[in-house]
Amino acid sequence: MISIIIPVYNEAEEVISNLIQIQNRISSFGYVKEILVVDGGSNDGTLALINQFDGIKCLESKRGRSRQMNHGAKQATAEILYFLHIDSFPPQDFDRLIEESVRDGHQAGCFKMKFRSRHSWLQFISWFTKFNARFCRGGDQSLFVTKSLFEKVGGYNEEFLIYEDHEILKPIYDSSGFKVIQHSISTSARRFEDKGILKLQILFWIIYLKKWSGASSDELYSFYMKHINN
Repeated sequence: MISIIIPVYNEAEEVISNLIQIQNRISSFGYVKEILVVDGGSNDGTLALINQFDGIKCLESKRGRSRQMNHGAKQATAEILYFLHIDSFPPQDFDRLIEESVRDGHQAGCFKMKFRSRHSWLQFISWFTKFNARFCRGGDQSLFVTKSLFEKVGGYNEEFLIYEDHEILKPIYDSSGFKVIQHSISTSARRFEDKGILKLQILFWIIYLKKWSGASSDELYSFYMKHINN
């Protein structure tokens, strides 16, 4: 069984339509036990909208994806945790594909990814997500992991308010036969379109270089807030 965990913050404009998209991709095999949406203190009515949505359990947490996802994992009751961004739509029957991968011995994995954009650069970087190398990973690809492995690696590091998806992957890669399922999850290109595709890609590369050079979680977050989330 699978618990889907989705962190949100101020997503009132699209949360309902996106949840419908996600629900419509669940198979009829009954592998999904629950969908947990974890709100990080939204002030735009997101929480009220989710509470009106059938088949969704809404939780409240301190803001920060790592904190929200850890909180969801603690409340989850299934053997497999599936962490998903609200603007990423997994492939049809994604729950069956996850269950089959775990049954085949993979304790963790993700899907390859494509942007909902025809821009050639975004299509190019999407192409790399089919490979199993850790540097090809990103949070928009989602993450499935057995609850036992998630607890073994200590969950998400809550010191990281950004880069948390990459931080958890090292111990997961070291502990499991990570699987990249060769079906595409589609994700929004809205941030690239808002910031400028090349500019945002360079900023993300700078964050990666800063992390590899020993930058602290606070330094990464400060750079992100100044240059990306301003």
